[in-house]
Amino acid sequence: MSEYLFNARDVAAYFKWAGIPSHEEMKYLSFLFDRRVHLLARPLTQDEQSFYHAVYREMYHLWSVGYIDEFSDYALIAPPGTLPIFCGAGFIALESYMKIIALHLICSSHLPYVRINFVGLPLLLGISAEYEDFEKSLEASFQALRLAAYDIFNKNYDISKGIPNEILCISLDSRLKMDLFGSDGVGQMLRDDTKDKLEALKKSSMNDKLARDKSERKKKTAQTKKAIPKKPKSSSSQNKL
Repeated sequence: MSEYLFNARDVAAYFKWAGIPSHEEMKYLSFLFDRRVHLLARPLTQDEQSFYHAVYREMYHLWSVGYIDEFSDYALIAPPGTLPIFCGAGFIALESYMKIIALHLICSSHLPYVRINFVGLPLLLGISAEYEDFEKSLEASFQALRLAAYDIFNKNYDISKGIPNEILCISLDSRLKMDLFGSDGVGQMLRDDTKDKLEALKKSSMNDKLARDKSERKKKTAQTKKAIPKKPKSSSSQNKL
């Protein structure tokens, strides 16, 4: 199965679902665009500003709809009548839900996995279909979104074997982790040039602090000297004995 690449509506829905603060939106958008080859649909990879505008346009639409219920953020990913891309017919809610989970793992720094009990998920998502078909669509989601499952003992679980009656730990697969984050497997939200600027700012701030501390010490020393009373000088008459 082909690997799924996210569109602007997916990203906008995740931002709304996760409650990304407005002052941090550009940080996440830059993070995604820097890894566009592995994550974004081809039309979004041509120009950075066009990608930003596309996501914000979708965010305006989603926020205009407002809050409907706790499931509305991922339910609005697919417009009414949309057919699933990698899940089976009737499982558009599962497809949208798994997109949100995948983006959460991609964008959340230092988040190794999320824990999900898939047994009761069809009921929560309002899916009424054969459970076997649900399992097949879930397996397709793992393949398309490049996810991996682990049991409570941190052992790899093959989702094609069916859904166990226990909580599973869901993570990005090892290859996608390597492509996105390198050998350390840790997501970095800041670009190298941004990190350099922050380091320079941090160093400058530290130097300023040291200079202020030095100036304060000099002032305190001067004030202490002024506060110490001077010893009176002996008069000439007292010296003549």
